[in-house]
Formats: sequence, structure tokens, C-alpha cells
Amino acid sequence: MNNASLATADRVTHLKVVVLALIASIAIMVIGITAHAVDDARAYGVAATPVKAGKVMVSTTDTRTLVR
Repeated sequence: MNNASLATADRVTHLKVVVLALIASIAIMVIGITAHAVDDARAYGVAATPVKAGKVMVSTTDTRTLVR
């Protein structure tokens, strides 16, 4: 019985590889679903305060004057 490569492996070895891949993929999906990011404002019951935009500001490094 030569199980050194998948080309010459027997049926049990192929089944082991498929089962291991299935278990690993399910574990990765479970970790990905349960490890989602939580917004701190919602987690602690604090309402987010809106931020209003200030006045428009234009800055440049160009020395020419701008005519609009």
C-alpha cells in the first residue's frame, strides 16, 4: 500500500483527506461567522452623536491666484 501521493493512495486515504478538508472548512466558516466586528457605540448602549460639517476650506501649495 503506497499512500505517499494522492495519485497512488487507496480509498481510505482519499476519504481521510476529504473529511479533514471538510472539517477544516467548517471550522474556518464558524470562526469567520462568530468573529465579526462589534461597534462599541451599539455594544455599550450609547447613541452615536452626529458630527456636523464645518465651513468649506481650500488649501493649496500653488502660488498662483485662483479666479472663479
